[in-house]
Amino acid sequence: MQYDGKVLGLMAEIKKEQVNLTINRKSKWRTFRDNFELSVMLIPGILFFLIFSYIPMFGVIIAFKDYRNNLGILGSKWVGLRNFKFFFTSQDAWRIARNTIGYGLVFIILGIVCSVTIAILLYEIKNKFALKFYQTTMILPHFLSWVIVGYITYILLEPNMGILNQILQFFGMKSIDWYLEPKYWVVILPLVNVWKTVGLSCIMYYAALMGIDEQLFEAATVDGASKWKQVKYITIPSLVPLMTVLTILHVGNIIKGDFGLFYNIPRNVGLLYPTTDIIDTYIYRGLQTGDDIGITTAVGLFQSFVGLVMVVATNKIVKKISPENSLF
Repeated sequence: MQYDGKVLGLMAEIKKEQVNLTINRKSKWRTFRDNFELSVMLIPGILFFLIFSYIPMFGVIIAFKDYRNNLGILGSKWVGLRNFKFFFTSQDAWRIARNTIGYGLVFIILGIVCSVTIAILLYEIKNKFALKFYQTTMILPHFLSWVIVGYITYILLEPNMGILNQILQFFGMKSIDWYLEPKYWVVILPLVNVWKTVGLSCIMYYAALMGIDEQLFEAATVDGASKWKQVKYITIPSLVPLMTVLTILHVGNIIKGDFGLFYNIPRNVGLLYPTTDIIDTYIYRGLQTGDDIGITTAVGLFQSFVGLVMVVATNKIVKKISPENSLF
């Protein structure tokens, strides 16, 4: 009898699970039906990632092959990890890895500091016309292509008639051939990147500031808190969740530099490679020659893998420290 009771209990549990499964299926179908228009709007995005991101993943096997155009991807000889070994033992590996990671860290830190600072300054502007003017002028560079920004930079830095050299000559200083001196580009590239990207970033932080309860600032003012203390104890803590999420996303791209920035601004001048060459420009040159497709694919695969690991690791660290601010 005891055995029969256990069987009946088990059958009841199974029946209950089946009922719950049926309810969940109906609930999911009802949710899909109620949001049909929104679901249809997802189709272009899904197709985009399917065609340009997932289907091309088949090509990663080139990283493990001695690729030959006449043999194709499947017909080329398997070489295992030889392409990875060749890259990491070459003299270029340290240079491009150092530049990619170094610039990535500088861009993250400089981007956060500049974006948050400008967002706080915008928040203090009460004149609507002035606010719209500043927002528009700062976000405009974001919509310029790197090709146009490259020409603007060249107008400023042109060795003979460049605006910056003319200013130096006006003050009696010697002009500089910027495109022959690698040392200056560790400053030029971060400045150009901040100029182009800070507008959109600061708008996001400004939107977060608009969500802060005004009563907090009013109470702080009544208590005699200065503007600096209000920023330190109210504004910054309110922006920490957004700063954390954006930092996690940027860390994932730290190993993947902005190709447009590092190719168009230095104009692909070989003398500047010591401080301007990154993984993306290295891969591009390899694909241009067509001789190192296996090696460049291996570098690209390594780049993607490191980016994934860094996102997961960074998010895990944030989750340990402050679970509510983690990305997932």
